[in-house]
Amino acid sequence: MRSTILTWATGFLVGWASLAANAEKFQHLADTPAMGWNSWNTFDCNVDESMIREMADAMVESGMKAAGYEYINIDDCWHGERDVKGNIQVNKERFPSGMKALADYVHQRGLKLGIYSDAGNTTCAGYPGSRGYEYQDARTYAEWGIDYLKYDWCDTENINPIGAYTTMRDALKRAGRPILFSICEWGDNQPWSWAQDVGHSWRVSGDIYPCWDCELSWGSWSSWGVLKILDMRADERLRQYAGPGHWNDYDMLEVGNGMTEAQDRSHFTLWAMLNSPLIAGNDLRNMSDATRDILTNRDIIALNQDVLGVQAMKYLHQGELMIYVKPLEGGDWAFMFLNRGDTPLSYTHDWAHHFEVKDDQFGHHINFHDQQFTWRRLWRDGEGDTSKPLRLKLAAHDVAVLRLSPVR
Repeated sequence: MRSTILTWATGFLVGWASLAANAEKFQHLADTPAMGWNSWNTFDCNVDESMIREMADAMVESGMKAAGYEYINIDDCWHGERDVKGNIQVNKERFPSGMKALADYVHQRGLKLGIYSDAGNTTCAGYPGSRGYEYQDARTYAEWGIDYLKYDWCDTENINPIGAYTTMRDALKRAGRPILFSICEWGDNQPWSWAQDVGHSWRVSGDIYPCWDCELSWGSWSSWGVLKILDMRADERLRQYAGPGHWNDYDMLEVGNGMTEAQDRSHFTLWAMLNSPLIAGNDLRNMSDATRDILTNRDIIALNQDVLGVQAMKYLHQGELMIYVKPLEGGDWAFMFLNRGDTPLSYTHDWAHHFEVKDDQFGHHINFHDQQFTWRRLWRDGEGDTSKPLRLKLAAHDVAVLRLSPVR
């Protein structure tokens, strides 16, 4: 879901950022990364109210709601035309009961409803965008009972992104209903450097695609596999910009959409460790037990939802092995060992050799010579401590995750 890439002078960005800092978004809507489901990855434009109701029911019945998921998000193509007063309407064939009735249905199940619009004249699928109608649309969303807005970036030639997203943020605030604001401009204009006071999360890349390490070209833009997105921003130190209320968004999850079980497990773990919003994109009504088990692994979800809110950092990249570490509340740490490669990998991690971990950006530190930790594995049974080396066998594209707790 793309348009022509825009670039902007640094001075212009700084000027707009200083203005944005004086305004306010709704607080405490995303103290931890959002968790939910979105229609696009599986259904594209094939959305209607019956399917959305069924997804809300499935989120409850599958155990996903109990695991922390709460948003049911309708992506592009729900739109009808604007009426004579300019008010946006739903597609009456697809949503005959109206959006307010659908929001009520979702709310009755203890969930929240999200919707989609675009900063341009039209959405990425060609439906009416919100350019010039920001305050009117925000008021309509509030009247409908909407809880989440994904705001895209198609058809935005000659529009300044900071101004466009700030305008919608202010419109949502004036409408009065707390609505989580998800910025989706694909990272083209470095939103991490200006969006902390504008949105609750911001996309850092183009659209995801359900593959491990591929690029799918659409001509003027591309969709990206899991590793492509992971590597795309690896050198920009994005973690320093993220924290409670403002998160780097690595795009929606593709768990259950055609990758292998190992790839799904690694994908989910990476997004959890990076504090990306966990927005599922599969069909919740008929997912396999393996997919459900991945999406509802509460130990992995706990890393994503940790109140400290520190995004994982890359600690070691050695051949096909990558190690990410994440400080957690109460002095715990998460260690993730990822096999990027196509063949099994054996690895021994000697805590005494890799004795120091320093997170200079957030001021966290380990010295394994001075302190001992116990650990337990989060994807399979296993426990131990850092007094002796850790020996791992990782299947291709698979991951092992340990949660370390200090010995008091």
